[in-house]
Amino acid sequence: MSVYDLEYIRNSRDVQLFTCRWLPLSPPKALVFICHGYGMECSSFMRGCGIKLACAGYAVIGMDYEGHGRSKGARCYIKKFDNIVNDCYDFFKSVSEQDEYKGKRRFLYGESMGGAVALLLHKKDLTFWHGAVLVAPMCKISEKVKPHPVVINILTQVEEIIPKWKIVPSKDVIDSAFKDPIKREEIRSNKLVYQEKPRLKTALEMLRTSISLEDSLHEVTVPFFVLHGEADTVTDPEVSRALYEQASSVDKTFKLYPGMWHALTSGEPDDNVELVFSDIVAWLDKRSDIEYSTLHNQFLAHRGSGAHVVRSAPTTPLMNGGSKKKQQKPSVYGKYLCGWKGPRMHHHSSM
Repeated sequence: MSVYDLEYIRNSRDVQLFTCRWLPLSPPKALVFICHGYGMECSSFMRGCGIKLACAGYAVIGMDYEGHGRSKGARCYIKKFDNIVNDCYDFFKSVSEQDEYKGKRRFLYGESMGGAVALLLHKKDLTFWHGAVLVAPMCKISEKVKPHPVVINILTQVEEIIPKWKIVPSKDVIDSAFKDPIKREEIRSNKLVYQEKPRLKTALEMLRTSISLEDSLHEVTVPFFVLHGEADTVTDPEVSRALYEQASSVDKTFKLYPGMWHALTSGEPDDNVELVFSDIVAWLDKRSDIEYSTLHNQFLAHRGSGAHVVRSAPTTPLMNGGSKKKQQKPSVYGKYLCGWKGPRMHHHSSM
């Protein structure tokens, strides 16, 4: 079982923000802070993720960005990307300083645009975070969904005149992100998910942020696990590979899932979703053990590198250089989540 709690707070600009937590009944192994994707929200869209990780023993904390989900503000309007990062930093740090969480290790969990938020949170305070899980992170907008350069140039010239206009031409990201048609329709029925055209300023802020991150991947030093679907057409899998190759982190892992789309943690068949979450929990479990983590980092520092890449398939993963290893049966915690019985408990990977 787990406990769900919610609270409204105000940011430095006096805008009301929605926050929520999924807590295990026993003392948590560590804290996991959710950074959701563009147009998404925590209470419903990220609920599956919160429940799964809470059932695995983690305190999971999320916040709807300004203009997203249940938070106030112009819907899905990002005036400055730094506003999102600063709001998350202030809230996440305040939670970490609460008496019941002091001494607990702190991990970031970012999906798509939330992956960019997580990386920028790390860069804002290089020593505060103990690790990051990055699911199809937005380090670069895929050329397949990005507007033409001529269109971008025209939009840049008028962004200060009509910043909130919903005029940016874009393809249907939901169709490109979610492979399972049933789960795709579940996303469309979520009224808290923004599904209109991107606002002008929002689109340009996201584009600038992704370009900046792509140019500074070598500055990343936090331990991280980056996961990406090989068939993702929303965020570029090769940029996740570049993050793995260029980051200065001693402890880093890249896992590519052949045939999977952008929505790794929900848009795939249930068995694939379970595989992805079992990988995430296994990574977190090892790094939540302070003694293990200390010895592990000492070993990696002595060896010179802790990086490894895994190319996984839904049936037979290829691990560490291509040696075949029989896949284990998916964990049952995805089937019976904290007392919620049923054949499907969908968590949706963000855009």
